[in-house]
Amino acid sequence: MNENLTAQSRCPVLYRDQWLLIVNKPAGILSHPNPVRSGKGAPPKGKPAAAAFQGNYHFEDRRFDTPAGPVWLIHRLDQDVSGVLLATLDRETAQSCRALFEKHEIQKRYLALVAGRPVPASGKWRDHLAERRQASFVRGFVRSSAHANAELRYRTLKFFQREQLALLEIELITGKTHQIRVQSAFHRHPVIGDGVYGNFMLNRKLRKDLGLRHIFLHAAQLGLKHPKTGQFLMIEAPLPEELQSGLDRAY
Repeated sequence: MNENLTAQSRCPVLYRDQWLLIVNKPAGILSHPNPVRSGKGAPPKGKPAAAAFQGNYHFEDRRFDTPAGPVWLIHRLDQDVSGVLLATLDRETAQSCRALFEKHEIQKRYLALVAGRPVPASGKWRDHLAERRQASFVRGFVRSSAHANAELRYRTLKFFQREQLALLEIELITGKTHQIRVQSAFHRHPVIGDGVYGNFMLNRKLRKDLGLRHIFLHAAQLGLKHPKTGQFLMIEAPLPEELQSGLDRAY
């Protein structure tokens, strides 16, 4: 990675031109810094986790001021989720990309290892998701409602008979907080390694048996029509070594 890119991103760069900067965010890296809180309920003091891009972050504008110039964050991944993360290098392109997200015109495909075998092997989950927010965390949950505001498509790529696990390709139609994790758990197929919504006993077993210490949820592909050139881009991020190793052990 050249000096200019190092001054912008802490993550491997998957694609870059004069408008877009698309990176492969590792697990453990924040998409953006957490807001500074004080008083009761504030997170414990200590060294803050690194964010995907360098420099100060402006929450209102969703912009990093990096040593190599401003970078606008277009979406986010949970801290423990790896994969493709989209940013732009100018405000106008940021507005165009955010509009594509709002119109659901950006393709987002994830790989997830889940407990059990979904029936049918491919299908759609449509639920109504709500959030419970406190000072130091946010939790999603499914609420009984005739109106579905969260939708995804899933497809079983591989079923591991011995461990009773399924590797799913998931396409997000909507984008809600913790959506895949909440819906998977609600439909009785929690994501392996999920320390909030998952099966904790199973997570402990698979940490020992398969070496899976992080959540097995990876943003593998992001597809979009380039807002400036009109070219369709499909950007892919390889599965992290730990997750791939866990799959290999499951065979």
